[in-house]
Amino acid sequence: MSQFDNPQYFTNRELSWLAFNDRVLEEARDVHNPLLERVRFLGITQSNLDEFFNVRVASLRKMVTVGYTEPDAAGLTPTAQLHAIATEAHAMVDKQYTTWSRSLSPRLVEHGIRLLHPEELSAKQSGFVDRYFHQELYPVLTPMGVDPTRPFPFLANNSLNLAIRLQRPEDVGTKDKTRSFAMVQVPDVFPRVLRLPGASNDFILLEDIVRQFVGELFVGATIKETALFRVTRDMDLDVAEEDASDLMKEIQSQLKKRQRGKVMRLEIDAGMSKFLRKRLLKGLSLKDEPDDVYEIHGPIDLTVLGQLVKHTSGCDALLYPPFTPYLPNELASGDLFAQIRDHDILLQHPYDSFQPVVNFIAQAAADPQVLAVKMTLYRVSSKSPIIRALKQAAENGKQVTVLVELKARFDEERNVHWAQELERAGCHVIYGLVGLKTHCKLALVVRREDTGIRRYMHMATGNYNDVTANVYTDLGLFTANAEMGTDASNIFNMLSGFSEPAYFHKLVIAPLGIREFLLEHIRAEIAHAKAGRPAHIQMKMNSLSDTEMIEALYAASAAGVQVDLLIRGICNLKVGIPGVSDNITVHSIVGRFLEHSRIYAFYADGEELVYLSSADLMKRNLSRRVELLFPVIDPQIKAQVQHIYDVLWADNVKTRVLAPDNSWQRIDLRGVTKEEAQATFMAEATAAQHRQEQAAESAADENPRRFTPMKAPEE
Repeated sequence: MSQFDNPQYFTNRELSWLAFNDRVLEEARDVHNPLLERVRFLGITQSNLDEFFNVRVASLRKMVTVGYTEPDAAGLTPTAQLHAIATEAHAMVDKQYTTWSRSLSPRLVEHGIRLLHPEELSAKQSGFVDRYFHQELYPVLTPMGVDPTRPFPFLANNSLNLAIRLQRPEDVGTKDKTRSFAMVQVPDVFPRVLRLPGASNDFILLEDIVRQFVGELFVGATIKETALFRVTRDMDLDVAEEDASDLMKEIQSQLKKRQRGKVMRLEIDAGMSKFLRKRLLKGLSLKDEPDDVYEIHGPIDLTVLGQLVKHTSGCDALLYPPFTPYLPNELASGDLFAQIRDHDILLQHPYDSFQPVVNFIAQAAADPQVLAVKMTLYRVSSKSPIIRALKQAAENGKQVTVLVELKARFDEERNVHWAQELERAGCHVIYGLVGLKTHCKLALVVRREDTGIRRYMHMATGNYNDVTANVYTDLGLFTANAEMGTDASNIFNMLSGFSEPAYFHKLVIAPLGIREFLLEHIRAEIAHAKAGRPAHIQMKMNSLSDTEMIEALYAASAAGVQVDLLIRGICNLKVGIPGVSDNITVHSIVGRFLEHSRIYAFYADGEELVYLSSADLMKRNLSRRVELLFPVIDPQIKAQVQHIYDVLWADNVKTRVLAPDNSWQRIDLRGVTKEEAQATFMAEATAAQHRQEQAAESAADENPRRFTPMKAPEE
């Protein structure tokens, strides 16, 4: 037993995640953010919460169902966690809709952006809606009566539906209400936000159109009441890998079953009658528990606000100013292999363009000297240029090996598609390891050169996704380091075959070594502190929930090590506990971009060791995933990473600081200079681009000769 395993020293993981989503919600309430970006943040809190119920709440419900009663590190059983989650989640939903109705919606109206109800439409707009319903919607809508001959229909996860209480002529005077309930699903094949004529930014929601004309779907009946509702289901895959002879077939089978998972949450219009509520609860096999039912005072499913922002026109001043990532000319069109051979290259996305990463694979595909390309893919975009380049490499006769992680949550279907596409192109595709998700980000290019075989690598903290690279902050390293190259080959041999390398030169992988590697470095800092030498740990990650790692950081703090943590999301560690975490400070940055990079740095008695990784300090990352941790060796790049950390740590605009009472507090800006890290990095990228353009102009001025195309002689 550790002296630091007291449940009072830990925060529950799920409650910590809800606290993170509340920090995102604060961005929607922050008047310093552009208005439409605040609206977008509010929509993000909804999609975050949906996934939380799909996966985390579903997991806890399964524990309760099978009678699992073991408490977590914070001392909470699954049942206690579910009750605590419900309390926090209901409060969060109230805060979301208060933010919308009292703050954002009125401000949008001031700028001429209106989400209208049918009774607010002009005659011209009403005519447009009438035509839209009859010409577009009516043929698609399906009325679904529920009575003894028509069972309650299946409702897909997150689908929006209209519950209807109606009265038919033959039911008048009778007490039989079995045929007075019906439903209509709001079709998701149409945009939910519809632009109206007569104003540049007048809109109406699709469900309001359906509700207005729903009587036409039940001819002869009288509509007594309508109310919207939405169900959230268990969407976590339950893949029994050990019993699956073909993992891809098992994934495809589970994808079909997933849509029919149990209901985790029911959202209903706040004014829904007891009659409709009772019929829904019975049909969905839900108890009438306040924990499960969320009464909504506004548009159900606020992810629709992302569509509203997208459809709004002529309001650029209400958005973040456009930003173009920096792309050095030599990385845009030069020989990447020659540059990587000359020196390591660090990219910081989204401030640096992701294009060089795409170019790296594209050049490998076309280069006749390249023999093999090996790569891990966890999440890629729907039109991935990297997939195209890998297919081209195979078609050009390269040996192409791609590990496509089929178990990447909510990307399973897309990844199955890409795996099949790559196989058809002639790539050797690996589906991942039994019992482990492969989450590392690693690309290896093997090239025959005059001096022999050389390996080129790209290692990163984030996915090979050209779309999310524009909004996620990540670090990627190009290197031709021979020892790392040998390690990378061993990693791919391990992933594709049965090889178990006994030794790695520079790279560290989980589940075999990252945990112990970091623990050794923490213990070394403890030894330095106890010997009276300076000791400092700096870490940046998305989440910190692994109990053993937290206890190690507590031990470091107790020994006098200064521990600075940048944690975007979950943090189960507590600060300010006397004799335990006095020397630990935790910052969380929520801003324009999603902080996603992982940095682990140790003072090491002045040696200053810096590592980058795909892994957060969570049990799943360290024990149940294939993750990669790699060192930053080049002194200039090490200084560059340290600069990145220092700028992030100095942020006082988007930073919240974890307090001893477990709340997250903004920094008091009175009398201090504002420092916003993401704005600083954007300014640095813009300045670098400007210097490059000026240098090009100066070079052109010094060499005024211009190429003049030949012209045909005049007749």
